[in-house]
Amino acid sequence: MDTDLDDDLENLSQSELLAAARAMRKQIRIHRDTSMHELCWHHPDLWALLPDSPAGGMIVPEWPQFMRGCTRYRQSLDEQLRDAPRSQKEFGE
Repeated sequence: MDTDLDDDLENLSQSELLAAARAMRKQIRIHRDTSMHELCWHHPDLWALLPDSPAGGMIVPEWPQFMRGCTRYRQSLDEQLRDAPRSQKEFGE
């Protein structure tokens, strides 16, 4: 990790650091607690907590690569959360 990216933290007061930590925890929990079709969405509110943007901006995969990645991600959920409840709901329901 590039420490220069976090140099802005050096100038924050304790209360500002605590507020930043609380905001990050809130967004991490929102991200963690997503379910169903929301799992495939990006989370700009979480990323907005960082003072920097990704180099080159957001990169969006082409459809075939995206679908392969979604399939692989969903398969990993079967491995990691094999006892989690399942749903038959369609997107938008």
